[in-house]
Amino acid sequence: MLAISLLVLLHEGGHFFFSKLFGVRVEKFYLFFDPSLWKWKGSLFKFKPKNSDTTYGIGWLPLGGYCKISGMIDESFDVEQMKQPAQPWEFRTKPAWQRLLIMIGGVLVNFILAFVIYSMVLFTWGEETISTEKMTYGMKFNSEAKALGFRDGDILIGTDKGDFRQFNANVYRGIAAAKQVRIRRDGKEMSIEMPQKMDLLAMVKSVPPFVSPLIPAEIDSVLPQTVAERIGMMKGSRIVAFNGKIIDSWNEYGNEVGRLNDMLAGAQSREDSLKIRKVTLVFRQKPEDKHFIKAHFTMPSNLMLSVTRTHLLTYYQPEHKSYGFMASIPAGISFGMRELSGYVGDLKYLFSKEGAKSLGGFGAIGSMFPATWDWHAFWLMTAFLSIILAFMNILPIPALDGGHVLFLIYEMVTGRKPGEKFLIWAEYAGFSLLILLLIVANLNDVLRWLGIL
Repeated sequence: MLAISLLVLLHEGGHFFFSKLFGVRVEKFYLFFDPSLWKWKGSLFKFKPKNSDTTYGIGWLPLGGYCKISGMIDESFDVEQMKQPAQPWEFRTKPAWQRLLIMIGGVLVNFILAFVIYSMVLFTWGEETISTEKMTYGMKFNSEAKALGFRDGDILIGTDKGDFRQFNANVYRGIAAAKQVRIRRDGKEMSIEMPQKMDLLAMVKSVPPFVSPLIPAEIDSVLPQTVAERIGMMKGSRIVAFNGKIIDSWNEYGNEVGRLNDMLAGAQSREDSLKIRKVTLVFRQKPEDKHFIKAHFTMPSNLMLSVTRTHLLTYYQPEHKSYGFMASIPAGISFGMRELSGYVGDLKYLFSKEGAKSLGGFGAIGSMFPATWDWHAFWLMTAFLSIILAFMNILPIPALDGGHVLFLIYEMVTGRKPGEKFLIWAEYAGFSLLILLLIVANLNDVLRWLGIL
């Protein structure tokens, strides 16, 4: 709520700034929407400073915010005002170039804000990365990746378009767009030829993942009075087999437990459940041990061993890079451009069936933030949301800033304004489309929460 409120206020502030700069009256400046309910006007709070034309307030519906500009066809649908004679303080009487700046003001602020936040994050915290090339245990690949020529343990270096900086979504994007992927196998560098069309969305959503860092199935700690303690596991123990399946990583162990979980979901009786939960686990008590311990036991109903696992930072030390104030500015802009490029490139998948299922609303946005407060994560996510808000708003869809910009460019090129009736109906159409997308995105959140999607 804090992130979205900040972004909305500054976005609308961009429209407000240019409106005031060019002498256009702003009638209302609101965080959240304030549709009327019966006789209630819908404002939780509002005030109008003395000698001001603008009412400032907070609405009850937390779906964004708005800046009502006089003499403009917008989401307020104030058609009565448009029937009155045009006034010099109205939007419609200003030159096209001024109206254009007013309309792009919000998007401009959001882009600048994102770059400023990224720069200040780098200046304050610096940047920590673990290069994929230095992940000496290599990667774990699924069957689709192995069919292309990858093997478990391959170390990713980069593609024909450049090196991988660290393991994140850009690795998937790079592989999907590459003609060749460069790897190191058994100490030797080699390249794997890639097919022309790789489905990025299918790669990301596949279970098990197309690629993920290989993390040895090593125990970090064991909870007392648990199955793991009873069979002799301790810190440093490493699982080597589970129900006859060789285990080389936590990735592989997770896949096997996932299969058990699927079987458990289909169990018809308590006896079936107990039979499924009877397992055989083979492990070394210490990584250097040459002998194995073989344990037969019944797993608890949640299929948890009650151990904490080792993770990426157990094996790899991140490289920290600090930035001075001046150096952080171009670095922050470059960071922001990479995020923008990745986001824009992914949008094409929105128009597929699986892409539509991937749409998320406020629940999806909330899940992107950590469960505990973290300023570093908060500012990174706020900057990313600012980029999303800016790009989505500049799309040439009526009811969005980009729709108004499209009509203004048409006017500047042809010298003719689109008719007011056309603009009103375009606004209705665009607004209806946005409401539909909002419903679909938030419905997807509900279906995911129910386990249906």
